[in-house]
Amino acid sequence: MQHLRIRFCRKQEVKFISHLDIIRLWQRAFHRAEIPLAYTEGFSPHPRISLAAPLPIGVTSQAELMSILCTRQVSPHFFTAAVSRQLPYGIEILQVNQLALAMPSLQAQVRYAEYVVEAETQMKADDIQSAIADLLLLENLPWQHQRNTGTRNYDLRYLIDHIWLIDWQSGQCTIGMRLRCDNSGSGRPEQVTIALGFSGHPRSINRSKLILKT
Repeated sequence: MQHLRIRFCRKQEVKFISHLDIIRLWQRAFHRAEIPLAYTEGFSPHPRISLAAPLPIGVTSQAELMSILCTRQVSPHFFTAAVSRQLPYGIEILQVNQLALAMPSLQAQVRYAEYVVEAETQMKADDIQSAIADLLLLENLPWQHQRNTGTRNYDLRYLIDHIWLIDWQSGQCTIGMRLRCDNSGSGRPEQVTIALGFSGHPRSINRSKLILKT
């Protein structure tokens, strides 16, 4: 048995593919590349594949992490070459590492996600810096989010670890965010921009890093 961790990016071409469809996409790629995936036991076995954290639809990423179990040894170089030939344009394998079989699951290890957010704004750079500083000084920020299952109430401030201004030009800016991403909740960049006083949805959101428990 072998445990592999794959880091990959999702570009503009596949940013509207759902989490479940991404899982199916990888399963087809592994099958066509003849990767010896391990399967669960029971009446409905499925491949031992897990992603660290679902990526919201419409968001790109340079930092997606996935773990798989194989029934026999596969070299990272062979894996990358064989699977890359089966992937659609917009998904690229960046790194493959072999890990210990006893390593905790990715979902249990993820703590934060960092994002780079581009947004249109009429605010000046100093005003954005002040809005960021004011938000970070808050002890809590009650928030509501409408879902198909109803209204969800939570503390948005709890989900924000850090925010910083990366760049500003007249009419637009780029903001970095480190948001909680674990079983207690996941921060949403578009809600943070609203809390900062921006109107409308960000022009783009890119997940630049996943931070794991050390």
